[in-house]
Amino acid sequence: QVHLVESGGGLVQPGGSLRLSCAASGINFRLYVMSWYRQAPGTQRELVATITTSGSTNYVDGVKGRFAISRDNAKNTVNLQMNSLRPEDTAVYYCHAKNGWLEYWGQGTQVTVSS
Repeated sequence: QVHLVESGGGLVQPGGSLRLSCAASGINFRLYVMSWYRQAPGTQRELVATITTSGSTNYVDGVKGRFAISRDNAKNTVNLQMNSLRPEDTAVYYCHAKNGWLEYWGQGTQVTVSS
């Protein structure tokens, strides 16, 4: 059975930092493209960052230079370091794994940026 379990969300002040982690089990992790998505209330889920099997990364324009995605294939984890957080970053953040037609989602972790 596949599990993607996110952790690290919470409440942070504007300008602060958080580090999200996603622990994967039940998949051959190194074969999966891993991504972080987010969804704010009343909006569609949007792709935030992706890291390929070879370690190449891509980011949505609004987080470039502030967020960094990384993976540890030995630990089956993918992380999202979020710096200089803004109120508009407030959302539920989801971990996503994809390998061809196979794809899985985590349950999400809430990130709230507010003073």
